[in-house]
Amino acid sequence: MKLLEERIKKDGRILPGNIVKVDSFLNHQLDIKFLEELGREIYEHFKDRKINKILTIEASGIALATLASQNFGGVPVIFAKKEKHKNIGTDLYTAEVKSYTSSKEYRVAVSKKYLDKNDRILIIDDFLAEGQALRGLINIAKQADAEICGLSVAVEKGFQKGGDKLREEGYDLLSLAIIDSINKGEIIFRDAN
Repeated sequence: MKLLEERIKKDGRILPGNIVKVDSFLNHQLDIKFLEELGREIYEHFKDRKINKILTIEASGIALATLASQNFGGVPVIFAKKEKHKNIGTDLYTAEVKSYTSSKEYRVAVSKKYLDKNDRILIIDDFLAEGQALRGLINIAKQADAEICGLSVAVEKGFQKGGDKLREEGYDLLSLAIIDSINKGEIIFRDAN
């Protein structure tokens, strides 16, 4: 998606370890109008899948998932909570996830009352590096016997191969921008053709 690529070039920064920082518009300060455009793009790709719930992860995926939900008629957005919260209960689907950015492992959980075999799930997150967050959400959806109708992220770091592996496994993964490489601070995007 050219719009996202241009925004990353304009406002993104590269930190040590090839961390792509887009917190000025995507995952700390939110540019709502811009996120609405991303949400529409996700909808256009998955609109015929009869999505009835969107699954994401706390916290950075919530904004994009919410704005995408508006295009699907306001379907519920469920977010996997990190660690254990007293208010979530004990009847949970859980998965272990390792964050590439923080190098921390944590457990994510979703209450069983919000996901079941009747759900047609779209999984959304802000970033994809090695794919651990998406794999944790896939694990939760499978525990619920929900049908996974697709995966979407705003930014995929293609050089880390997480997206390639998910596609090889048969998942329909829509990445709005795929970074093929970072060379001396310059971001090279994958050609959409």
